[in-house]
Amino acid sequence: MAVSRIGKGLWSGLIAATLALPAGNAWAKEAVDLILHHAQVITVDRAFTLKTAVAVKGERIVAVGGEELLEAYSAPKMIDLGGRTLMPGFTDTHVHPKPVSPNDIAVETAKSITEVQAMLRAKAKQLGPGKWITGYGWQESNFAEKRNLSRADLDAAAPNNPVALLRAGSHSAAYNSAAFKIAKVDRNTPDPATGLIEHDAAGELSGIIRERMDIVSKFIPDPGWAAMRGPTITWLKEMLALGITSLHDASGTIDDEPADKGGTTSKDLDPLWGQSNMTWKRAREIYAAMGNELPRITMYIIHPGAERLKAFPYHTGYGDNHLRLGAIGENAVDGGFTGPTAWLLADYKGQPGFRGKGRFTDAQLQELVDSAAKLGWQMGLHAIGDAAIVQTIKAYHNALTTIPDPAHGPNDRRWFTDHFTIMPPDDTMATMAQDHVMIAQQPNFLYNLDDRYSALLDDWRLAHNNAISTPVKKFGLFMAFSSDNLPIGPLVGLYAAVTRKGPTGAVRGAEEAVSRQEAIRMYTANGPYLSWEENEKGTLEAGKLADMIVLPFDPLTAPEETFLTGKVDMTFLGGKLVYKRAGK
Repeated sequence: MAVSRIGKGLWSGLIAATLALPAGNAWAKEAVDLILHHAQVITVDRAFTLKTAVAVKGERIVAVGGEELLEAYSAPKMIDLGGRTLMPGFTDTHVHPKPVSPNDIAVETAKSITEVQAMLRAKAKQLGPGKWITGYGWQESNFAEKRNLSRADLDAAAPNNPVALLRAGSHSAAYNSAAFKIAKVDRNTPDPATGLIEHDAAGELSGIIRERMDIVSKFIPDPGWAAMRGPTITWLKEMLALGITSLHDASGTIDDEPADKGGTTSKDLDPLWGQSNMTWKRAREIYAAMGNELPRITMYIIHPGAERLKAFPYHTGYGDNHLRLGAIGENAVDGGFTGPTAWLLADYKGQPGFRGKGRFTDAQLQELVDSAAKLGWQMGLHAIGDAAIVQTIKAYHNALTTIPDPAHGPNDRRWFTDHFTIMPPDDTMATMAQDHVMIAQQPNFLYNLDDRYSALLDDWRLAHNNAISTPVKKFGLFMAFSSDNLPIGPLVGLYAAVTRKGPTGAVRGAEEAVSRQEAIRMYTANGPYLSWEENEKGTLEAGKLADMIVLPFDPLTAPEETFLTGKVDMTFLGGKLVYKRAGK
């Protein structure tokens, strides 16, 4: 049959256009910005589905599936992961930023007291006489000498400089004679109400103060925000290298400037860094300028006093998906085991009559909780010992059952206890279940503090330290993971949650372990629930933020010890590559 001249033209044009198309029927593909494929994709969805590819457009995931996604989508950037693991970024629900001050030594890296002394001598030479030398992160179990730093150790290395070295965990610090002289602390100085000044066998100052380090450290000159802004940004970027795409900053305050008067300030919480911490105002400035380059933050606020809190114009939930306000948090109900001053229901092992210290009377704690509840604030108070947890849950229960929440429904207030280190009595956990009180816990404590726990706790409390299975499976409590600062590192937390092993390999309460899938969920999907963001992030599902990490091993099958040595190869925040390990 003859074809008209017009028909011939249309047919020829169609053939030409078809021949010009890229191979693979690209004309049918949906355009996206990024495709990652040839991976083990751990979605952490409800079914814990495993896939091989993810497509991203803008900040969000468009599709998760198999290699067939390459036929459905096209992207200018495609990454073949070569069988590596792609999973949601970690949400660490309790960390304390520790930017490096110009006066700091890297005491956290020291393997001996002799090495600490060498660092002090070098810093004293650099700074000159009279200047404070500071540092964070020493741990006696890391020292060859296996003991605490002493005043004599520090005096020998830096006699002409006041020295303040905060122990890992921030519940005790070591000082030298020059620091004590400035603070007018001597052998006759009484213990502060909520702290302890240690003495040696002769009654002289040992150099260690537990909990109330501010009685000395308040004399350390603040380096100022101008000096600390850069180190703070550096610290935040270091979190991305650990695979942390979201964190809850437990050091936040409403302080605007160092001269801000009244109430509780960051200096009361973390005296070696004081008001150079990233306050709400400073965080807003940083995140307005570069929020898409930094881990997402939910900022705890230290309760500043009822009047200041009432005058503050915001409350829990204010902000966006880069920076938002979280709970009233680090008003510690007790101390910690790095002091040790955690408040227990039983005596410390080998210390008859000593059970640690609570920081509030029942009435004081209730007033703090009630004042926040009336303003719609979420609560997430520090409670480590079982006695502290009992007191906290009683105060929570009284407020939750009598004070309506102006912002959330009766079963959606999402209050939690932070730490929950020593498992409390069953009736306390039953009350938590009744009131929908949740837990933000640090499973890595079991590993990092194993020597402290074994020295200080009776057999039952040692076996149930940082318990997971009993509160979650027996009482139905909701738990999210974090790492605090001992040190920060989600992979160590996963190891401890799954194995219940300390550094020696000793297993502490095997019945409290959880599966790898459960542990991963608690470090990814569960954290966003504490900030009402479970529909935004925490799993790799279509519509959610593309916050993802790449691991060079399979966390579901790799040998347990891999968690202790493993590294993160890549970190994506909203689909943007924000960290790549050298050579990977």
